Amino acid sequence: MKHYSITLCILCLFITGKIHGQQSYPFMNPALSVDERVADLVSRLTLEEKVAQMLNNTPAIERLGIPSYNWWNECLHGIGRTDYKVTVFPQAIGMAATWDVETFKQVADAIAEEGRAIYNDASSKGNRAIYHGLTYWTPNINIFRDPRWGRGQETYGEDPYLTGAMGKAFVSGLQGNHPKYLKASACAKHYAVHSGPENTRHSFNTRVTDYDLWDTYLPAFRDLVVDANVSGVMCAYNAYAGEPCCGNNMLMQEILRAQWGFSGYVTSDCGAIDDFFNHHKTHQSAAHAASDAVFSGTDIDCGNYAYKALVEAVKGGMIPEEQINVSLSRLF
Repeated sequence: MKHYSITLCILCLFITGKIHGQQSYPFMNPALSVDERVADLVSRLTLEEKVAQMLNNTPAIERLGIPSYNWWNECLHGIGRTDYKVTVFPQAIGMAATWDVETFKQVADAIAEEGRAIYNDASSKGNRAIYHGLTYWTPNINIFRDPRWGRGQETYGEDPYLTGAMGKAFVSGLQGNHPKYLKASACAKHYAVHSGPENTRHSFNTRVTDYDLWDTYLPAFRDLVVDANVSGVMCAYNAYAGEPCCGNNMLMQEILRAQWGFSGYVTSDCGAIDDFFNHHKTHQSAAHAASDAVFSGTDIDCGNYAYKALVEAVKGGMIPEEQINVSLSRLF
C-alpha cells in the first residue's frame, strides 16, 4: 500500500485519452503501472513546473491536462475549515480518553466518507481550492506534556502507547482497506519532539535525552509509519539537536526513511522552511534552506516562498534536478 499511497490524490485526476482535444500521454493510461505513469509525467515537466508542484498550492499545467491541487486539509475531529455541513465529533483528546480504538476507527471512516463527498462535489464544480482535497494533515500525534502548548487538545494526550494506538486506528479508518488506492490520505504530525510552547515554535531548539527521544517522542510516529502505513508525515517547526526538523538528516533520513522504510510524502509545517533562515538562522538564504530540506526528504513546502528558490538552486549547482525528481515522484 505504501507504494501507491499518494497516487489517488493526483493521478486519479487524469483522464485516459484526449482531454479537450489535447494529446493522450502514457501517464494518463491506467493500464500502465504507477511507476511508469509517474516517470512519464515527471519527464514532461520543465524545472519551473516541477518546483511549482512542490508547493502546497499547486497550479494547473494546462498543456498536459493537469488540474490544480491544494494539499492542505484538516480533519482532527471532523472535516475542518469547510464550507460544507459536516459531522463534528468530540475533540481528539476527548475521544482518546475513551481508549476505544474500534469506535475511533469508525469515526475516521465516517470522516473519510464525508471528505470524499466534499471532494467529489467540489471538483465536479471546478473548485480545487484549499480545504477541498483528500490529503488531510491529520492526526496530531505529538505528546502533550506542556500546558503552555495551546494545541494540546489536538493530540491524544501524554501517553505514547495510547497515542500510537489511537493514531493507528485513525489512519486505518481514514485511509481505508483497498489494496491499491486510498479512501483519503492521513498525515502524521508534527515530526518530531514538538509540543510547545507555541510562541517559540519557530525558533526553539529541542534537546532531549536519547532515551526520551525513543521512549516518548518517536514510538507513535513509528507505529503510524511501520504498522499503519500512513501516507504522509509533516515535519515540525522546531529544531532538534541544532538542526531544523525539516532539514534534520538523522530524523528524516536515518530514522524515517532508512530505519522505518517510509516511502510516502513529507510536507513541511506551514512556513517551516522559511524558519531555517528567518528564525533558526541555520541557513543563509531560501535557496540553501530549500536545497537542504529537499536533500533531507521534505517533498512539499507548505508556503509560497522558500521552495520557489529551488529553480535558482538547481541552476546554481546547489542541488541536482534529479533530486527534485525524487520528491516529485513521491508526490505524484
